[in-house]
Amino acid sequence: MSKRCSSSAAVLFAAIAFASPALARDQINIVGSSTVFPFSTTVAERFGKSSEFKTPVVESTGSGGGLKLFCGGVGEGTPDITNASRRIKDSEVEKCAANGVTEIIEAKIGFDGIVLANSRDAGRMDISTREIFLALAKEVPTDDGATMPNPYIMWNEINPDLPAIKIEVLGPPPTSGTRDAFAELALEGGCKTFDWVKALKKQDKSAYKALCHTIREDGAYVEAGENDNLIVQKLQANPAAFGIFGYSFLEQNSDKVQGSVVNGVTPEFEEIADGNYPIARSLYFYVKKAHIGMVPGIEAFLAEFTHEDTWGEDGYLVDKGLIPLGDDVREQWGMKINGLELLQK
Repeated sequence: MSKRCSSSAAVLFAAIAFASPALARDQINIVGSSTVFPFSTTVAERFGKSSEFKTPVVESTGSGGGLKLFCGGVGEGTPDITNASRRIKDSEVEKCAANGVTEIIEAKIGFDGIVLANSRDAGRMDISTREIFLALAKEVPTDDGATMPNPYIMWNEINPDLPAIKIEVLGPPPTSGTRDAFAELALEGGCKTFDWVKALKKQDKSAYKALCHTIREDGAYVEAGENDNLIVQKLQANPAAFGIFGYSFLEQNSDKVQGSVVNGVTPEFEEIADGNYPIARSLYFYVKKAHIGMVPGIEAFLAEFTHEDTWGEDGYLVDKGLIPLGDDVREQWGMKINGLELLQK
């Protein structure tokens, strides 16, 4: 082969490799949320057994960690799909775009509640979002419109009706979508019950968010990583402790742990589906469109996930604890996902 032909072949090979960044990999790679992990894993296993494609590899990295990997670029060394227990942030979309991930397909798959759970060997807690905020916030409001470092050590110091035990809550780290959602729904939900704090949101949004979302760091809240099963084990070992994780893990471990009643509502399937339970959020996954057609099976995997027998009211994911979308909404999302409709932010 002449030098000219050899050079042209090298250029052509490089061009093909760039245009087909995931061509060398024949297995779907999924990362992300520990909450969505059991749902995604279940679908992946069924997909591997019922299709011509290999079983996708699913890793639990947390929502933030998964999106960081997903937005790292296009190519076989980057994930095809990332699971998330919150919606992707504008800043993450911008980071994706900066790294060449410009076409993203969004998939909303259902709902999940976040529970404050403890061992069945202890009593069930009945608590408000205001009391949860006072137990876990780094700073708490005072009556004169100021704040002070959180003084509460025991639950019953917040409310005499709460247990006379030390505040000890095991929960996810900052990279977790569960942590983000818990801060937004539970902590902020309790924080804004203070009139002057609610007014602060209009005056200074950053100060409002800092007060309402910042968790204390004095040992009352213990970061337990992305492993929700580990939290369940620790609650069994210590009946005085509480843990924060998704409803699906409560459902799977209902013989060991119980969810606290929050604002008078028990974390149950129907209460979350009806929107009555105050600490509930939507679940998602995101797909890198550039990898479709390069990594085999992505479109078929999307079809499996959105099949009525999978995510419908009587689907097998409901048995795993997924709260399904309503019929009409589920149909709309199914059309978007399988039509490879791009994310609009």
